[in-house]
Amino acid sequence: MKRALGGLCLALSLLLVGCASTGNKNVTRFGADNLPPTPQGQEVTIMAMNLIDTGYQFGGKNPQAGLDCSGMVSWLYGQAAEYRIKGSARDMANRGRQIPPAAIRPGDLIFFNTRGFSYSHVGIYIGDQRFIHAPNSRGKVRIDRLDQGWFATRFEEARSYFD
Repeated sequence: MKRALGGLCLALSLLLVGCASTGNKNVTRFGADNLPPTPQGQEVTIMAMNLIDTGYQFGGKNPQAGLDCSGMVSWLYGQAAEYRIKGSARDMANRGRQIPPAAIRPGDLIFFNTRGFSYSHVGIYIGDQRFIHAPNSRGKVRIDRLDQGWFATRFEEARSYFD
């Protein structure tokens, strides 16, 4: 009886191991670690770090009044790169050059579906699988990881405005 029970336990263990998940082997790798940022992208990234903890304001266009996601991008691109980019996250997604996730460099824009519709949020890639953004009215400008958690499942595409 013990021998039969032991054999059954072994067979069941092997069956469960065979059914176990191997994890996601197709994890998206964001960012081109081997490509240096463009000069404009580097300036945008450096200046963006100074905005951490800036308050959120829907429709906000400057740090003194508070920023929303597209206002942060617009302000940074104008100040750091002398590049005018206006409008909503969706408007910004319709411009620039689409790039694959593996080719994203610091200063490039990354877009998300955070509210049930495409291009509802935008952030700026800063390197090492991280991005800076103005998340929502309950938060401040902050850095999050792009390759894990809530934002990883909502990533839509990336666009570059600098060559």
